[in-house]
Amino acid sequence: MDKELSREECFKILKEYTKSESLLKHAYAVETCLVAYAKKFGEDEKYWGNIGLLHDFDYEKFPTAEEHPYKGNEILKELGFSVEFRNTIMSHAEYTGIPRETKLQKTLFACDELTWFITAVTYVRPSKSIEEVKVKSVKKKLKDKGFARAVNREEIFKGTEELGIPLDEHIQFCIDAMKGNKELLGL
Repeated sequence: MDKELSREECFKILKEYTKSESLLKHAYAVETCLVAYAKKFGEDEKYWGNIGLLHDFDYEKFPTAEEHPYKGNEILKELGFSVEFRNTIMSHAEYTGIPRETKLQKTLFACDELTWFITAVTYVRPSKSIEEVKVKSVKKKLKDKGFARAVNREEIFKGTEELGIPLDEHIQFCIDAMKGNKELLGL
């Protein structure tokens, strides 16, 4: 049933569980990058986008590794989402043990932490505009362990490797995708 769900229906679920502006913007950023990659790969943009919107919808209410994304998985199961949809979301958390086998699973994992990081880099630019963010500045900040400490750099590198795209290209692709939706992302 989930392939037929509209963005509006998924957005309603997201908003029901997520009130934090930063978590909402993160969901939109991951959605934005997944839609762009779906377009690039010739995949279902709506389906990929809905995965991006809902991948962390339960995090605000259930932020621990014991609960997220497990509680979200249970909620989505009750709402009738397919095993495929739910396993894709489950696979973005390394500790669930759900292997990333599909292009969508790998792309979600590769975009998740990177979108947080690109957002953080944007916020320290003088204009706070993603228009100023360059691959070089993102890579320089990745080396600074004190910058955006909560972002898991190992997952950025591992996700990019699993996706099979060079790091510079992946960073640029995500920056460009996020530029295309900068108003919604507040960037």
